Amino acid sequence: MFIKCGDISNAEKLFDMLEHVVIDYGQMMKCYNDHRLPMKTIDLYEKMKKEGIQPDKIIFVLLIDACAQIGIESRCRTIVKQIPSSMFNDLQFQTTLIHMWGKVGFVKKAEQIFKQIDQPDPVAYTAMINSYGLNGLGHKAIELYYRMPVEMIVEKTHVCVLNACSHSGLVDEARFIFSTISMTNKWVYTAMVDCLSRLFLFDEAKELIEEFERHQPPCLPMYMSLLSGVRNQNDVSLARQITQRIQKLFHALDKDLISASVLLTNVLAASGNLDEASQMRWNLSRSGAKKQMGLSWTEINDELVQFRAQDRSHPRTKEIYDELGRIESELIEHGHKFDSSWITRPMMPDETVESILNSHSERLALAYNFIQQPIPSRIQIVKNLRICDDCHNAIKLISQIRNCQIIVRDANRIHHFADGKCSCNDHF
Repeated sequence: MFIKCGDISNAEKLFDMLEHVVIDYGQMMKCYNDHRLPMKTIDLYEKMKKEGIQPDKIIFVLLIDACAQIGIESRCRTIVKQIPSSMFNDLQFQTTLIHMWGKVGFVKKAEQIFKQIDQPDPVAYTAMINSYGLNGLGHKAIELYYRMPVEMIVEKTHVCVLNACSHSGLVDEARFIFSTISMTNKWVYTAMVDCLSRLFLFDEAKELIEEFERHQPPCLPMYMSLLSGVRNQNDVSLARQITQRIQKLFHALDKDLISASVLLTNVLAASGNLDEASQMRWNLSRSGAKKQMGLSWTEINDELVQFRAQDRSHPRTKEIYDELGRIESELIEHGHKFDSSWITRPMMPDETVESILNSHSERLALAYNFIQQPIPSRIQIVKNLRICDDCHNAIKLISQIRNCQIIVRDANRIHHFADGKCSCNDHF
């Protein structure tokens, strides 16, 4: 009952009181995964082993799903080594692995598993298409989509291939695929709107929304995709229009209206309307709304380390900020211009544009990797929000200066940085 209600605290108390069987562990692990608490899932698995309870297939599937949420390859490898070899011939488990390896940026491993499946089902095909898309391999996603038996294609497959086009800037291919889909629904339309909005094709995106609304009720995710694209171009006028329409159509959805207002606030700040942005931010604060905190995590020596923006809680904070200073000097020397439009709050007297942007959570995680001995040749970071343009441009340059591979998974996709370039080709 507690699990169904999302009452994790009481569910944990009840769980601790019971004598456990494997199904109890499965229910609790699923609860953790559903509430984005993957480390608790892994901790529970370790407890299960200590109690001598033999995991079943469901436990291993939940464990792999938790690894996918964490998104760090080294952690995934450690867990996969503990799974019996007999599991690797099970189609459901193979599909879960494809999903996991795709989510951690190891597409070759996902591809290898997919090729071992004699008769992939729709879920396996879709997982592989999604893995390609997340990692900027749009052409491979489209190729597999066309190879997939037509009778196997389901709604999620359409959405994944359109998302793959979106993440690779393949708008013509997306238009063609969209035109061939006979049963379009709100998620298919949303994926197409997202693709158009990422390339700043706002008029076409708005026309598509109008077309959808001639037959269906308005869909908030479409407007949020459009607004996200507008934010990336800092079009204040259009951002106002979209936000006002969202407030008119979806006035009962408080949480989602907060997200729209935050995006508009960011557009105002980025375009120099700081007073209006501050007023909106104050209004949001007065209403009790809270902006989601940006977090990044990385793994060093089997330890998962998490940072927030301007974080100074780590024991090695001085070393981290000293390294950030060195990185800042290198970036400036190589021509990087810090973009103040990505500062969305008033600056304090002791702050500079460089000091604020340099202490975004993903840069703290990056600096932490660089103070290790030896320095990793491949750095992996996971971020809960979209990476900002300044961090994206800076990390591209850092990968060239420091001659290393950097993988960053943000809220939308996976970025593979190497030699001054990113796999997304700036479509993010």
